[in-house]
Amino acid sequence: MSNKAFKNPILEETFNRIKAGNDAWVNEVASDTTGLFKELAKGQRPEILWIGCADSRVPANQITHTRPGDVFVHRNIANMCIHSDMNMLSVLDYAVNVLKVKHVIVAGHYGCGGVAAALGQKQFGLIDNWLCHIKDVYRLHKGEIDAITDSTAKVNRLVELNVAEQVFNLCTSTIIQNAWKERDDLAVHGMVIELETGRLIDLDLTFTESTQLDDVFAYK
Repeated sequence: MSNKAFKNPILEETFNRIKAGNDAWVNEVASDTTGLFKELAKGQRPEILWIGCADSRVPANQITHTRPGDVFVHRNIANMCIHSDMNMLSVLDYAVNVLKVKHVIVAGHYGCGGVAAALGQKQFGLIDNWLCHIKDVYRLHKGEIDAITDSTAKVNRLVELNVAEQVFNLCTSTIIQNAWKERDDLAVHGMVIELETGRLIDLDLTFTESTQLDDVFAYK
């Protein structure tokens, strides 16, 4: 039966595909014999907070091969961790102080459209104001980025540098620093996803205490 709300048949078809996908998922849940979903209905105890890009090609659970309930997720354009972003900070605070996650992962990905856009001069609209934060990362590393002649390599290096900057932003937040005063089981990591292989590459950007930061950034 056709839904009168849809004047475009393709729009209706793709929406029905979403519902059919959910029906298939419901059947999988119903046939599960592990008791996982009954436990998840009672609450969540994830060990990972994943801060990733909103890009459709980088789903956290598939990339980490984890189950529902294992990863608490926040995603935005180019996996940004901005000190004034109350959305991100609220997720971070809840994950760290209520859920008591043990690992916070900033996951960028090569070929990121947001990073590529930040390297150009074309206007895209409201998002340009968000991309200015990535342009700030470029400004900090202008010499290195400008020395790269290959356009793909240039974007991918800025992807890595952007991840590093967002890890630093997390570590200098009061949320992470206050948690480190009370806990020794919290780590912040910077990683990058290789789209062609699905590999999650460790950038060797792991922090577990404020003493790893310059004194001016470490709160007492």
